Amino acid sequence: MLNRTKLTIIAICGLFLLSSCSSNTGPTVFHLTWIPIDSLNQSLPANIRVYFGEDTNIPVRAWMVKVIPDPVTDIDVIIAPDNDNRQTPEEIYQWSMADVVINGGYFLMDKNPTEHVGLVLSDGAILEHALRSVLRNNERYYITRGALGFDSTGKMDVAWVSEKDGVLYQWDQPLENSEDKPALLPDYTQAHQWNVSNALQAGPVLISDGQIDIPVDEEVFFKTSIPKVHPRTAAGYRSDGTQIYMVVDGRQSVSRGVWLEELAGLFMDEGCVEAINLDGGGSSALVVNGILLNRPAGSQTQREVMTAIIIRNDHE
Repeated sequence: MLNRTKLTIIAICGLFLLSSCSSNTGPTVFHLTWIPIDSLNQSLPANIRVYFGEDTNIPVRAWMVKVIPDPVTDIDVIIAPDNDNRQTPEEIYQWSMADVVINGGYFLMDKNPTEHVGLVLSDGAILEHALRSVLRNNERYYITRGALGFDSTGKMDVAWVSEKDGVLYQWDQPLENSEDKPALLPDYTQAHQWNVSNALQAGPVLISDGQIDIPVDEEVFFKTSIPKVHPRTAAGYRSDGTQIYMVVDGRQSVSRGVWLEELAGLFMDEGCVEAINLDGGGSSALVVNGILLNRPAGSQTQREVMTAIIIRNDHE
């Protein structure tokens, strides 16, 4: 497919000194050893586990949450319950008392109330509509941008999504946009209805069909900062349904952040068959049992976000 290649990670820093491995050198290959955070895990339901990983040579610090499917586990996409649709993840925890709160999709910070960039579906209701097109280079680009969804049982899915007449559709491949050639209007006869109860758009997709596949151009993220090194939040799942959530710190001396290719590699290491990049930068935050685990953009201060994924068990 023209302008659409499977992006692979190239090793360029492995033999260099730490000082040479700056965020300007491009993606590299690294693997994290994940250590269980026992102080948190002992108070969490047995099907939810939290881990910490670090590579001091890159340097990168990251946190991972594994969720094994369980009928009593609720996984919801929510909009912050405030007048301006924005709250910090800790404030969302105080409202929800969820076991895990993780930031969600992109939003327009200069709007009041805040507006989401693309789909927000919560408990079967479309609260924000899926993106149909974006403007780049003074041209209209029709898009099928990546989305993270959950069905009524909490099963995760990652799909390229659009919307027509209030119905969500998923596509086997994203529309063939490139920087100098917008795609044609989507042909909905080539799509399938997307049957999920909770979902949000973000992107780009990181893994599809078990392979690293990062369609930056097709999802129209060219001429944005999204492909560069950043703090990151992302989600994916294994073939057995186990869900993987990651937050990677960045913009600090102990953790530079990651490229999209590096982030995809971390999910491949976990055996994920699909994964997607979520909102990052100063929005990346992971709260477990009311405790903020990471340092958003190198600070203890949390950014107010519009959407979040909340995970909670109803054993009691």
